[in-house]
Amino acid sequence: MTQDDYTKKDDFDLLDFLPYLLNRAAEESSLEFQNVYNDRYGMLRTEWRVLFHLGIYGELTATEIGERAKIHKTKVSRAVNKLEARRFLARARSEADRRVEQLTLTPIGLSVYRELRGIAQQYDAKLAAMFSAEETAVLRKMLRRLADIG
Repeated sequence: MTQDDYTKKDDFDLLDFLPYLLNRAAEESSLEFQNVYNDRYGMLRTEWRVLFHLGIYGELTATEIGERAKIHKTKVSRAVNKLEARRFLARARSEADRRVEQLTLTPIGLSVYRELRGIAQQYDAKLAAMFSAEETAVLRKMLRRLADIG
């Protein structure tokens, strides 16, 4: 069945609604990469995001990851537990505040991060190739503005 096979009962155009379009674009554009981190490493979206934050920024707390990535603390905690169980990250109590744990990638985790980073860079280039260089730059700029990340 196509979109034209349905009779519209309202003139609201869902297909032009920006939040809907952004969500669909995000889902569709991330599927191929999602298959890579899920099939190779059994990771979920939150887990690869935690892994990448540690790979990019080094030692962080779970709170810092949650704030940077805009992920709820319970999801970060679950991801940290799963990554630790796979020996991708290590925890160490902060000397300054014993309630805080510093998280770092283990050598295995760093290796996984580097492999996935390379795949992510290739996939990003593949998506960007759908547009001209100017369009890609404008798209990135607009998406950063919507995401409020400068």
